[in-house]
Amino acid sequence: MKSSDNLPFCFGKLEKVFPETEDGFRTTPESCIPCYHKTECLRTAMSEAGGLKFQERNVDRAYEAGMMGFLARWSKKKNLQRQLSRKKGEPS
Repeated sequence: MKSSDNLPFCFGKLEKVFPETEDGFRTTPESCIPCYHKTECLRTAMSEAGGLKFQERNVDRAYEAGMMGFLARWSKKKNLQRQLSRKKGEPS
């Protein structure tokens, strides 16, 4: 990753780079498409607390839709919870 001096103001901010639409889905805005930093920016946003919670909701949706078994759901959610607790500074 580049130094923070070269990054745009919106870098890694989930609600700017992957906002939720009225129908409840998230999408990348058109203004982000030509940005050189878009991939690293989205990765950074998804690794923060808001992005991890978003991933957790997707795991629950997949389980409810029958696309994931109980153990896979439990494992993924446990991993996401560990990542969240590290972000908050709590012991895992």
